[in-house]
Amino acid sequence: MTIEQMYFYVLLFMGAATILYVFFGDVAEGIGEGIPFLNPTIIMAFITFASASGYLLESLTTWNSWSILITSLVAGALFDVLLYFLFLLPMSHAEVSIAYTDESLAGQVGKVITPIPADGFGEIVIETISGLVSKRSAGYDNEEIDYGKEVLIIEVTNGTFLVREYEPFDFKK
Repeated sequence: MTIEQMYFYVLLFMGAATILYVFFGDVAEGIGEGIPFLNPTIIMAFITFASASGYLLESLTTWNSWSILITSLVAGALFDVLLYFLFLLPMSHAEVSIAYTDESLAGQVGKVITPIPADGFGEIVIETISGLVSKRSAGYDNEEIDYGKEVLIIEVTNGTFLVREYEPFDFKK
């Protein structure tokens, strides 16, 4: 087996391992939490980058194998550092969720879809990231609010949204 074939087989194996890690990576997720360079994603990316650059250098240049090995290890480390700091680290700190709590909707503006009677309950609809959400509501000061009015959610008590008719601030006055 030539050294070029060895780089190629390592590249194929790591490609297959990476695909398997994408599907079954939750099992090994906690391994790299304490020490970032032991993260399986970083290790597999390093081996993949090093083998890919080694394969390309073996097939495209006339350098000796030791020079190619050292160059491919340096290139793999460089690409790995770039991958870690430009993609993996920012993505690990990103918090994206479409989940919400009733309390997190306080301060939002909704629209009345079932009129709210005085001392009674109606229904409002709120537009969130995950779509439209309808909730039971009552007037904050037990006031009546008609259909189609925009309301401001003041607070949430026992699953009931206490609202007031929304009056946008006019900067022109």
